[in-house]
Amino acid sequence: MIRSLCFGLVAFASLSAGVSSAVLAEGDNGVYELRIYTCEEGKLPALHERFRNHTMRIFEKHGMKNIGYWTPTDGPLSENTLVYMIRHESREAAAESWKAFGADPEWQAVAKESREKDGKILAKRPEVTYLTLTEFSPEVSELDAGSVFELRTYTTNPEKLDDLHTRFHDHTLALFKRHGMTNLWYFTPQDEERQQNTLVYFLSHKSREAAGESWKGFQADPEWQAARNASEADGPILAKAPDRMYLKLTDYSPRSAGN
Repeated sequence: MIRSLCFGLVAFASLSAGVSSAVLAEGDNGVYELRIYTCEEGKLPALHERFRNHTMRIFEKHGMKNIGYWTPTDGPLSENTLVYMIRHESREAAAESWKAFGADPEWQAVAKESREKDGKILAKRPEVTYLTLTEFSPEVSELDAGSVFELRTYTTNPEKLDDLHTRFHDHTLALFKRHGMTNLWYFTPQDEERQQNTLVYFLSHKSREAAGESWKGFQADPEWQAARNASEADGPILAKAPDRMYLKLTDYSPRSAGN
């Protein structure tokens, strides 16, 4: 789903564009939609302009809650990729919202003007993943504009996802925090295949350098090593190395008051 750059809201403030604030309560049963857009060369600024000035506000009009908007921090993807996440009340609500959005005369006028001004913006169809929060996912109270975010995707061996969830619930989240990493969202995809073997999650770090130091300290932590070894007594949990993408918030992304 998500390419590695190694080739691997509680509440946030209203935006000046008119995007409302959101409260994500404990036990949130909403549906999250993670979307990755790949632009034609040189067209990412035009996509940013369209989201900043129009799209986010129209999303909210039709019941889609803006959660976060990011671009990769470096590498080729930083020049052509937008990653964002929105929230729906349900899959049925998502379908109705997208239908209403596509039929909205304001959106149609914006899209027409954008085509005439900037030409073709997207190089291919967006990558879309519908997600459900895990029961151990923490509440997210803020998105710090100065942080570096990390999007990670784990694919497990058959019948090992529950073991991975248990390890995260019982050990990993606390150890991440110990080593300076901030736990954000933890999800499983809703599609039939990946809901059985995939964990998608977000962390934040003070910087890329801090991320490197945190991962180094985490990997060397004897408690982590013991937890990993115990959880894999019957065989490895992961089917392959995790995919990861380092991200920074766009200037128009929702974030907490004071940022």
